[in-house]
Amino acid sequence: MSDDTPTPSADGAITREALALAAFDHLVAKAPGFRSRPGQREMAAHIAATLAGVRLGDESVSGEAGQPDRGIAVVQAGTGVGKSAAYAATVIPLALAQQKRVIISTATVALQEQLIAKDLPALSAALPQPFAFALAKGRGRYVCRLKLDQLGGGDPAHADLFDTEEGASAATADKWQERARHYNQWAQMLDQGDWDGDRDRLDEQPDPGLWAPVAAERHTCTARHCPSYNGCSYYQARAKLAQAQVIVVNHDLLLSTLGLHALPNPQDCYLVFDEAHHLGQVAQGQFTAHVDLMRTQWLDRLPRAVEEVASAIAHTPGADVAQLAKDLKGAIGDLARLAMARIGNLPGWGERRPDAPPVTDRFEGGVLPEGWLEVVMRMQATASALLKVSEAIASQLKANARENPGDAARCAQLYSRLGGFAPRLQNAQETAALWTQGMGDGQPPLAKWLEAGVQHGLVTLTAHACPLQPGSLLSYHLWKQVRGAVVTSASLVTCGGFTHFLHESGLAWDAAVATREVQSPFDHARQGRLIVEQTQADPREVDSYTREMLGLLMDDLRQVKRGALVLFTSRAQMAQAQALLERGEHARLRERVLVQGEASRTVLLRRHAQRVSDGEPSILFGLQSFGEGLDLPGELCEWVFITKLPFASPSDPVSQARADWLKSQGRDPFVELVVPATGARLLQWTGRALRSETDEAVVVCYDPRLLRQSYGRRMLQGLPPYRLQRRQHGVVTDV
Repeated sequence: MSDDTPTPSADGAITREALALAAFDHLVAKAPGFRSRPGQREMAAHIAATLAGVRLGDESVSGEAGQPDRGIAVVQAGTGVGKSAAYAATVIPLALAQQKRVIISTATVALQEQLIAKDLPALSAALPQPFAFALAKGRGRYVCRLKLDQLGGGDPAHADLFDTEEGASAATADKWQERARHYNQWAQMLDQGDWDGDRDRLDEQPDPGLWAPVAAERHTCTARHCPSYNGCSYYQARAKLAQAQVIVVNHDLLLSTLGLHALPNPQDCYLVFDEAHHLGQVAQGQFTAHVDLMRTQWLDRLPRAVEEVASAIAHTPGADVAQLAKDLKGAIGDLARLAMARIGNLPGWGERRPDAPPVTDRFEGGVLPEGWLEVVMRMQATASALLKVSEAIASQLKANARENPGDAARCAQLYSRLGGFAPRLQNAQETAALWTQGMGDGQPPLAKWLEAGVQHGLVTLTAHACPLQPGSLLSYHLWKQVRGAVVTSASLVTCGGFTHFLHESGLAWDAAVATREVQSPFDHARQGRLIVEQTQADPREVDSYTREMLGLLMDDLRQVKRGALVLFTSRAQMAQAQALLERGEHARLRERVLVQGEASRTVLLRRHAQRVSDGEPSILFGLQSFGEGLDLPGELCEWVFITKLPFASPSDPVSQARADWLKSQGRDPFVELVVPATGARLLQWTGRALRSETDEAVVVCYDPRLLRQSYGRRMLQGLPPYRLQRRQHGVVTDV
């Protein structure tokens, strides 16, 4: 810091607050091209005040309840506030002064790239105390050199060790010879220094079936005991992380590695969760278990693998592995037969098209049909027994490698062979364990469902289970470990408050939370208009509403002179719009339209920008992923057309189960869950319109419920103060 910057004392919270704010002010004053934005210092001040009393690691002190001092700043930062500079310029200097580290977790690759390539380098150059930063990736993004060398020989026998979801029958000799050519090429690139083993750095992204057999994974890794450890791409990346004071990561990786020591201990570092509105959904996904009920050939190969590995180290398994594998395959087969009998009774299953999406069949209340529980319990018991045998052999292999370094290479190869079965056993055991859980003590049941479909002419069938309350998961697994954090996004406030987000993220009852809503610096009433169409058709009447909406949309698209974005709520709806563009009177519009899925997102945005730059109209058609994180400033997006309020799919089994649970408690899931979640998505979608203080744009929502229904007016409370207008029969009036 500069000479007049406060320094932290051992117990001076005020000094720490002043230090953090002084660092932010230094950035504003010294960073080239940086300008202070309205609301940005407000956000920085709130973060500094909230984290001022936080004690990390060894310096933590106990409060009256025996808990260390904690602080969690929850900040809704409107578009244009510049939230990344606000949190980075306060939290990072605070951490550096205490010789602590910072983890910044995001939901999207785009924000990670922005932080690594732009924001953090600029901040490090501007601060008196520079810092090192790095991007953390999951182990599976790196190649395993041991597997690469094993499979590079093209021996089909190795396919049984690392076969992917396509099944061992697909691993023909010719196919594995072709794969071996790729693997040998990658090995040569590693040896020559032309590649660092990071999948994302390959010129062409490999097919998942090609990558999976050689991807690094925890269950097949002996770490420092591996003969390829010194050249291991994953551990080389870990070494760089160890030198970084700031680590950028995604929410999935952070949650999946809690307790595994892959990242700094949450108790001993500051955490920043950007794009935090995704936390609940990510947590739900992390704790969902599933098992494949159709492809069980791997169980035929498991006994031989266990026998050969155990014999190689003179280990005697404590159970009859061949019988256990047979019993597990039988239990999974019995469950598959029960499931297919149930699926076969679903309307239309027998007439399904090969390209039809999978169907889901949920067990209401999480209650399994009569006769199912015994089968599931058998599956759990046998999978658990096989896991116990595998873990015992794995422990012996690690001990042998540790005690006899000369035998470490052989032990690593044996470990990798056996470890390939562990994730499948865990999937079976975890799914079965969740399926055996029921209601009790007033706690919500789990969502349990089947998913079935057809791929490449073969029936697919999986069993799934998921806890219903993401907030409870996050509270127990994450927030209990966190002492100092910033939680931020442009869409934490929905329907006028933080309530929905705090419950979904597990922070509703956390005394350490301090919320602040920082308004966008944009003059929304001057820069933008929100026009709500008053259609004659009710949006609940899908066919008639879609016909009317698409007719209005086509008329509006003719008014586009530069850039526009059309957001659809379903792929079918977008396909209908595309089909309409192929017809005579609308055909001239087709050449202006770029549709999500026709090319990669990067290519579509490049084409869009080029067209607008050339003075041509360009219109993007997209789904939910285009409604969030898409930055199209100025002429690139002067219109945003929202075809319908973005309610989530009513067929989602987890949402259905949560709704049923709330109803059983006398509560209204539509009010508590559906409306706030839809309001948050609508806030994101409308946020594509204005990206700077000089932008001007119009948002058109064709769904009249935004004005007609009380829940629509609740959603409006959470939107920026656009100039609100109603359009009916082509006449626009202010509301």
